[in-house]
Amino acid sequence: MTGAGERALLWLAAVDPATAFARAKALFDQGGGVLALRVAGLAAKELGRLDEGLAFLHRALDAAGDAEDTYSAAQVRMNLVGLLTARGDVSEALAHAHGAEIVLRGPDADRLAANKACALARAGRLDEAREVAARALPGLREGHDPAVLNGLLTNLGLAQAFRGDFTGAETALAEAVAVGEAAGLRHQTAMSKGNLAFAVSRSGDVPRALRLFAEAEPHLTGERLAQCRFDQAETLIMAGLPGEARPVLTAALDAATENGYGCDIADGFLLLAHAELSDGNPERCTDAAERARAMFAEQERTGWMLLAEHVLLRARWASGERSAVLLRSAEATAERLEGGGWADAADEARIVAARVALALGRPAGHLLSRVGSSRGSASAQIAAWHAVALERAARADHGGAVEAVEAGLQVTEDHAETLGALDLRARAAGFAAELSELGLGLARSAAELLAVEERRRAIARPVRVRPPRDPERAAALTTLRALSIEHTAGMARGDVPSVLWEDMADLEAAVRARTRRRPSGASPPRSPGIGEIAAALGDRALVEMISIGSELHAVTVADGRVRRHHLGTCGDAVRETGLIRFAARRLAADDEPEALSALTGAAGRLDRQLLDPPGRDLGDRELVIAPTGVLHSLPWAVLPSLAGRPFTVVPSVGAWVHAREPGRTDGHVVLAAGPDLHHAEQEVAALRRIHPRAIVLDGPDARAEPVRDALDGASIAHIAAHGEFREGNPLFSRMRLADGPLIVHDLDELTAPPGMIVLSACDIGRAGEGDAVLGMAGALLALGTATVIASVTPVRDAATPGFMSAFHTAVAAGHSPAHALAAIPRTPGVAGFLCLGAG
Repeated sequence: MTGAGERALLWLAAVDPATAFARAKALFDQGGGVLALRVAGLAAKELGRLDEGLAFLHRALDAAGDAEDTYSAAQVRMNLVGLLTARGDVSEALAHAHGAEIVLRGPDADRLAANKACALARAGRLDEAREVAARALPGLREGHDPAVLNGLLTNLGLAQAFRGDFTGAETALAEAVAVGEAAGLRHQTAMSKGNLAFAVSRSGDVPRALRLFAEAEPHLTGERLAQCRFDQAETLIMAGLPGEARPVLTAALDAATENGYGCDIADGFLLLAHAELSDGNPERCTDAAERARAMFAEQERTGWMLLAEHVLLRARWASGERSAVLLRSAEATAERLEGGGWADAADEARIVAARVALALGRPAGHLLSRVGSSRGSASAQIAAWHAVALERAARADHGGAVEAVEAGLQVTEDHAETLGALDLRARAAGFAAELSELGLGLARSAAELLAVEERRRAIARPVRVRPPRDPERAAALTTLRALSIEHTAGMARGDVPSVLWEDMADLEAAVRARTRRRPSGASPPRSPGIGEIAAALGDRALVEMISIGSELHAVTVADGRVRRHHLGTCGDAVRETGLIRFAARRLAADDEPEALSALTGAAGRLDRQLLDPPGRDLGDRELVIAPTGVLHSLPWAVLPSLAGRPFTVVPSVGAWVHAREPGRTDGHVVLAAGPDLHHAEQEVAALRRIHPRAIVLDGPDARAEPVRDALDGASIAHIAAHGEFREGNPLFSRMRLADGPLIVHDLDELTAPPGMIVLSACDIGRAGEGDAVLGMAGALLALGTATVIASVTPVRDAATPGFMSAFHTAVAAGHSPAHALAAIPRTPGVAGFLCLGAG
């Protein structure tokens, strides 16, 4: 075969490994020698058949030796470097590299440099990997082998990403993608794009990383696909989603194990250890990390053994160990990590050491002074600022501690601003939970306490979300709706379901994934100052509830005065709220004297706990209530102090101030009634008399997309339907319509959400994710709806038409939603309806 033919066949192994393998086999059958075996080996590796690929290359090495062709043997050794590295035989790979580099020249020497850089990075010898790649790069840029240039740039980018140089990594990997695309190297371009996603993820841009992974994955096979999925799992772990990362990791580990990718198996167990640690399982983390460390040792990847030691160290801290032995281990591990080039991991180990030292009453400043405050992931930076704040507080440097808390919260805000999906923002806020609690504990005045709490809540909730339209996401929602109604109908008939929950779960995962890939459409959250809050309140009073550890506190603002109140324990409030909700659920079905007695007793006790302490400041004013935790699901109207009193419930006072910003006052009215709810049509018919020009959607016309589209630009909307709050998955909470459910994810397609919307359904006002308040009502408020009327408990269908008719009549007469609700006598069947938002 000519030199040009040889290059074409080797090129094909990178572009189309399946075709290359078939041609190499045919060439070998026709008497082709070393070249055919080399191409077959390289193609088999890319197709996921590593052992087969190695067998072909070893046969090629024997054939070159038999022919005493030293140069061909060196070319085979060059190829063996990549395959042996994938199997985990890194030392043998580097030995072959050494044997080949004294023979190879020109483009072959450059190809060897690309493979050697990969082996060195896998060995944990990052500086050497970067140096080898950097030396070969100028010559490759002047040459004519884009496949090798692409590979070298990819390995250089990975080495830089591992060292924490994310800017350099992104530059190199973006160039690798461009080179691959220009040369038509589909397979290698996808590999480079997946690695670019890895670097982008480590720099904190989760949505962009997820988009890049989605673009890369369809074009990858074998080892490359497993690596891409490992990197996706790491991204999910870093985004605070270890539970979702675990099945991705498990599937990738199974594939790597089946195909003998030893390096990837060890890396996968290390990632699994991180997932378990992030999910609060230090014992399972230790098991996975020990397994990874043993595999790294067997593969002689000493640099990566240090990373396993690092996660084992963090697991000891997470399990509660606070010993001098752990302190010495953390300090020693930090030094070894820094010496190995793992600067970010070294910083994290020093943070652990500092936290242990502080717990033991020892100085920690010398440890924290060596931590780079601007490096590493957002969670690592937040942890660093938390440790600095603790150390300063231990030295009685109150101002310095407060500054450190503010710096850590700023990191959290900056990270959250890259995220468009509400659930990712909620998880991002969770990274700073400990730091926020420290800040709350450091607050010396009611105003300082409110400022820290408002900043904490604002991180999880953008002012407005305006995502771009996504046709594929919309199609997935439509399919999910069709499957949902088919499944519900089948269950009602008592049939064996033709639609499995697994199918719907897969569709939900697809919707969730596409939502998370979207760039942030949120305006930067802005927490209002006390003066702005007081001016907005006017004659109203604010009561914002704040949990600090196991204790519950409140800050009130009334007549411009800001005061702090202790409300007892969080446990008491949680217990009474649970009793109230249980009793309300029973009363929605029937008038049970025992349930009414239980509700009345628990409501009185909770009223005394929450509203008696600040009672003098609140007086009989209209209230703006910003609950915390489980109190977001409390049917507040059952509390005696709130009977007949106008009030609104809000995610935060900042959200309330923004909800009150002037909006469009004109617009149409929408009335919609879902199926299988006898009183829904009666309810809508009564409301039609109050709103004679309303757009009415009922019967077969009340389909999800027409209802959603009608909501756009409405001044008032009312939907009466069966509702379902999805516990643990609140963004898939739903209201049942004629063609299936209207889901929370449907609503963020709105351009101009309704000014006020009434959701006349059971439980649909409930929220998940703590103070992020995720759910249908919370999402509408985040989208820009000023006021939502919804129930946080089941409702009695027969009671709702009269209740809603009275409410709309009062609003039409000019009363605010909060005043309209307050004026209507409550029965237990409608006690859960709340005014949420502007009021």
